Order: sequence, then structure tokens, then C-alpha cells
Amino acid sequence: MAEKLTSEKVAELGRRAKSVRRNIVSMVTAAKSGHPGGSLSAADILVTLYFAVMKVDPNAPADPERDRFVLSKGHAAPVLYATLAEKGFLPQEELVTLRKIDSRLQGHPDMKGIPGVDMSTGSLGQGLSAANGMALAGRLDGRPYRVYALLGDGELEEGQVWEAAMFAAHYKLDNLTAFVDYNGLQIDGPVSEVMSPLPIPEKWRAFGWNVIEIDGHDYNAIYDAVQAAKTVKGQPTMIVARTVKGKGVSGMENIADWHGKAPTQEECNLFLSELCD
Repeated sequence: MAEKLTSEKVAELGRRAKSVRRNIVSMVTAAKSGHPGGSLSAADILVTLYFAVMKVDPNAPADPERDRFVLSKGHAAPVLYATLAEKGFLPQEELVTLRKIDSRLQGHPDMKGIPGVDMSTGSLGQGLSAANGMALAGRLDGRPYRVYALLGDGELEEGQVWEAAMFAAHYKLDNLTAFVDYNGLQIDGPVSEVMSPLPIPEKWRAFGWNVIEIDGHDYNAIYDAVQAAKTVKGQPTMIVARTVKGKGVSGMENIADWHGKAPTQEECNLFLSELCD
């Protein structure tokens, strides 16, 4: 049985997640554009992966043995950039250049220009296909790395997601673990009303995946689900993580309007005060 997170580790993850959330709010405010809501909802998942699970090294970002991560919902780039900076792949002070001319931190991740980014993403629905390719390549090359991917719940409305779901199950990609950031909201409102992908867990099971349902803000639950996925043979695993859009900032939580809107400086100051240690 895999080791459990210690209370000290859980506390560390909480501190790092709060730092990531502060940076998300600050960088989107500085850019005057971006996607804070779905970045904040995914922060606990990324922090757990990068600080408790994945084998990655900022000093060797192209190590062929490293674990891979694909942010399929590429518009949530702020959470990836902030997590990479927290891990040491990027200087913290670079984060406020988000979406600026000549910055490498554009609105969607660029694998050619940013250390630690394993796949350029942005057109929704395509990231899981890329993760499939990485997982299959790892098997064919005999490499021990694992591949992780994060999809949005609104992204599940894209047909390519389900082609990728069939592919992963067909090729028994048990070195692949994906997450659905199930916060229930997309830019136009509730996912259940825009183009319902529900029921999400049942759909992935029907496509041949091992499915684990968790609270996506519970570090122990995230960690335990990933460790459980490692024991599954012959199936990819989908972790359906129930989250809160805008998590950590009460003025943003569960409000679809914060999907793709930047705070004013006054709002930013208020939000950051809520995220103080």
C-alpha cells in the first residue's frame, strides 16, 4: 500500500496552493485579461501533482525519464505557470508578464518556449490525445514515466475527447491518469445547461476507464486517488474531481462570469487580502 501524506506535507501543499492562487490573481490582474476561475479551481490538483506525486526536476526539464503533464484546458495557463514558478521552473517575478508582448507566458502554454511545459495546448479537446501519444510512446520505449492530464468539464463537450477516451482504453494505457476539473461552470454558464456532458463518471466508465471520484480540494483524496491509479493494470484512470470555480476567493467562487475576466486592481487587492498567510 502506498504511503499516506503526512500532516506536515498536507500543510505544505496548502501553503503552496495559497501562493499559487495569489500569483494567479496577481498575474491575471496585471495582464488585464485571462482565466482566473478555472485556474483557481485546479490549483490544489496541480500543487499535489508537482509537489507530492510527479517525478520532475527544474534543473532537467527535458529529462526523458520525467513524468509528463498536459494541461488540456490550456486557457487555465495561469495555474500551470504559477505552479511551475512555485516548483522553480520559472522565476516568480516573470509571472506578471502574462499575456504581454514578447513574454513567453502567453495566454496558452508553449512547450517550445517554457521549461516544464510538456505540450502546447489551447484548442480545447486536444490535450488528452497528446497525453495518449506520450503514454503509448513511453510503453513502446520501455520508459517508466507516467503521464497526467487535466481536462475541464466544459471541455468534455468536444468530440475529440471521446475519440481519445476510446483510444486510451483500447490500448490499455495504464500509465495514463487524467483529471476532470468538475466545477460545473463554463464561460456561458452551467455545463449542464450549455451542452450537458453529464453524467461524467458513468460516461468514462462506459468508455472503459477506471474512474475515481474525489473532492478536488482535498490533498489526501487527490494523492490517494493518484496512488490508487498506479495499481490499476490494463486501464487508464480518470479522476473526476469535484471543485469550486474560483476556489479560495469568495468573491469569485461559483460565479461563471469569472471564467474569463480579470479583476480590477481594487478587486485584486481585496482578493489578495483574503489569500494572505
